[in-house]
Amino acid sequence: MADRLSAGMTREAARALLLEHNKDPFHIEHGETVEQVMRYFAREFDPDNEEFWGIVGLLHDLDWEEHADDPMNHTVYAAADIEAAGGTPELIRAIQTHTSDFNQDLPRPELQMEKILFACEELTGLIGAAVVMRPSKSVMDFNVKSLKKKFKDKRFAAGVNRNVIRSGAEMLGWELDELFARTIEAMQSFAPDRDTFGAADAR
Repeated sequence: MADRLSAGMTREAARALLLEHNKDPFHIEHGETVEQVMRYFAREFDPDNEEFWGIVGLLHDLDWEEHADDPMNHTVYAAADIEAAGGTPELIRAIQTHTSDFNQDLPRPELQMEKILFACEELTGLIGAAVVMRPSKSVMDFNVKSLKKKFKDKRFAAGVNRNVIRSGAEMLGWELDELFARTIEAMQSFAPDRDTFGAADAR
């Protein structure tokens, strides 16, 4: 039986916090996309904590829009906002692990949830950018072969950090192809409700 994790806030409160600090539709959509990807994986690995995994995904980039000029402290600003809104230390910790590559003072991913956030967050942006270029603009007909081509093309969605994606796969003990396939499946699991994606930016 997995330990129950408390976010200290409801999903509704978390989304209100996201909207308070983010006005760009892309950033809001990115949070919601990563939320749904995290929920998908939670149903496999930690179903008792699906809500927690989802809130981690929703708020993982809470402070990026307001502080993109200070990537070293990305998620450090968010910690204060989340704490003020009632968020728990475990929620803040989980979110901060995905920027531990930028800031060595932040906690490294240890839980499966944290490793999946680290591995998938950048990858969802790359998939979203690739899907926008397709005639269908849908992830439903997207596949690993197409993703591998875009991953190898460093000029495509150049802001997506390929090394983070590689490191995340390694943390999980997954081959890159497995990470690609699982993340595409995760995005397909909720795409019928919204099958077009915004283009990826630097984060």
